Amino acid sequence: MAPPYWLPTTDYHTAGEPFRIVNDVPAGHLTNGLTVSQQRLAILEDPSHSLDLLRRTLCHEPRGHADMYGCFITPPDDPGAHFGVLFWHKDGFSTACGHGTIALGYWAVAEGLVKRRSPSSDPVDVVIDVPSGRVVARVALNSAGDVQHVDFINVASQQLSTGHALSVSLGPHQNQIPITIDLAFSGAVYASVDASTLNLPIEPSNYHSLVDLGRQIKAAFSNFRYKEKYDLYGVVFFSPISSTPDAVTQRNVVVFADGQVDRSPCGSGTCARLAILLAQGEVGVDRRLVHESILGTRFEAFVTETGAGDGEFPMCVPKVRGRANLVGKMNFFIDERDPVFPGFVFR
Repeated sequence: MAPPYWLPTTDYHTAGEPFRIVNDVPAGHLTNGLTVSQQRLAILEDPSHSLDLLRRTLCHEPRGHADMYGCFITPPDDPGAHFGVLFWHKDGFSTACGHGTIALGYWAVAEGLVKRRSPSSDPVDVVIDVPSGRVVARVALNSAGDVQHVDFINVASQQLSTGHALSVSLGPHQNQIPITIDLAFSGAVYASVDASTLNLPIEPSNYHSLVDLGRQIKAAFSNFRYKEKYDLYGVVFFSPISSTPDAVTQRNVVVFADGQVDRSPCGSGTCARLAILLAQGEVGVDRRLVHESILGTRFEAFVTETGAGDGEFPMCVPKVRGRANLVGKMNFFIDERDPVFPGFVFR
């Protein structure tokens, strides 16, 4: 049994979605010489891994909750990045996290890990290694040096397939409703479903129904793998709002992992929608996506580059603009003698 210790964290939310940052990972929890992707795989392969135990301690109740999200800061893969990140949630470690990358941009500048330029209004690029590759949090500053927003520049993204037919059960009578699913990769794989075909408005009152539907869809794709290592991570339920010459506006909610609901418009999920809309000819370098969350908060997404993808669909490099807010600096007491250690969840 390890001796009790205090562990500081810095907590943000990005458009409503929590993000808990652990900068000082306890000694001995990381394996020297591994890339960020390899660190994640090493944890997944070892059910008793100390970092997985720490994840549960910080993510589950009583220190967190079933929809908590956070990260461990790690060394970068090479000197080309400022640091690496292992993203975590209730059920494990994810390959991508856009809302977290936006929060990390705020955090890295606020903590002085990445220095402001001169003049102070010049944007600052925070380069981060994540399990799916190298991403950038581009921090926009005003003349006083205050952060205005952060642009999350993701890995190359693209639609993978289209037209998957599936029936899902909905409502008290478990009526069978046919739906059509598109798949896209944006650092993680997302299924995309038009919520209007379900007659289910994307509202907090439909939270439980959306969780149930997300789980059904993930179960139907339980054997799916992209590049042999990416399973179906999340389901984007979207609803069109408006379309103008310069923007497509949609409302969405992402149900990811095992029934977690993203309060924000979901950074990597927004990139998946952008890739699909690009393939459909709805967005491009001159036409952006405005993505609204279940709370009504918004991200803006832009196509910065396009090119040939794997297969029939085009590739793009997405940029997602959002804002994060500091929630607080915490100092958690980690004690394995606690009778509910390492924590619990009810769903």
